[in-house]
Amino acid sequence: MLQKIQETAAFLKGKMHTQPETAIILGTGLGSLVHEITDKYEINYSEIPNFPVSTVEGHSGKLIFGKLGGKDILAMQGRFHYYEGYSMKEVTFPVRVMRELGIKTLFVSNASGGTNPNFEIGDLMIITDHINFFPEHPLRGKNIEYGPRFPDMSEAYSKELIAQALEIAKEKGIKVQQGVYIGTQGPTFETPSEYKMFRILGADAVGMSTVPEVIVANHCGIRVFGISVITDLGVEGKIVEVSHEEVQRAADEAQPRMTTIMRELINKA
Repeated sequence: MLQKIQETAAFLKGKMHTQPETAIILGTGLGSLVHEITDKYEINYSEIPNFPVSTVEGHSGKLIFGKLGGKDILAMQGRFHYYEGYSMKEVTFPVRVMRELGIKTLFVSNASGGTNPNFEIGDLMIITDHINFFPEHPLRGKNIEYGPRFPDMSEAYSKELIAQALEIAKEKGIKVQQGVYIGTQGPTFETPSEYKMFRILGADAVGMSTVPEVIVANHCGIRVFGISVITDLGVEGKIVEVSHEEVQRAADEAQPRMTTIMRELINKA
């Protein structure tokens, strides 16, 4: 595993002419951030040795290098989900490669279903903590010496970055929520009873990504900031039939607000 990570990192280093310390996983709600990256150069996932290839039709996926607000960044356009059939090692492989490339801070975004009755569709939720509900742990198996066998997760999401994001939101007049994200394997949306259970467990929002990458980033010593766009509600009395298209519409509406927070935060990070 380590040999593959290092092989991939060596390939990328041979193509890179910048030294980013900041990476972004462009999940739902952050697509438009791509257009703000300047001095861009891109590498398709299909060209990168050992890299998983996206199973989503029409989304080959690529790594984008460039500048955002004068800062060198690396962006993943297209993430890998456990529900697509990847192992957890494949889902989190890019994060380990990031560590080899010298990444110090990771920004992640996603779409999620709100279980908190105070949330509305279109709300942005800054992730303060998570619950790992995936059936396979991304650190299962022989420990890679990027971090300890039993890594601490008491501050999985950087309190410093959360405080900065709240300040930015206040300055810009953007309404934000804060809460706990629970990660599940998907690909089904939740039943009303599952939503109720997740709320009882302490979750404010539920989604099908993010948690594995965040666990591995913490193991690698990379600090993390995460944000969710609430695209549907799992609250009793507000649950309606939901489709992927409706989720995408709600995410698109939230994009400008999420992009503003991320862009300003990356500038300060």
